[in-house]
Amino acid sequence: MHAPIRYKGYEVAPSAQQLPNGLYAANLTIGTQAASQSAPQSGTQSAGTRQTIVSFDALDYFFDERHALAYACRWARMWIDEQRRCA
Repeated sequence: MHAPIRYKGYEVAPSAQQLPNGLYAANLTIGTQAASQSAPQSGTQSAGTRQTIVSFDALDYFFDERHALAYACRWARMWIDEQRRCA
């Protein structure tokens, strides 16, 4: 697992899991925080803030870990762009 990155207000955490057959599964976790009526104080999370997390396991399989991570990052950008387009 690598450090999460930020993209258009979302936190993206790609990962590559090595499988027993030597392939790497491209996995992805995308999180966002949505504030309800009360805004959080600086540096803290208020009761009015909720976090939404979606996870995708085994988006595809790769022979190289770097390719799996790159694919998960690219897939995250497409997913986020589509969510924002439909909102």
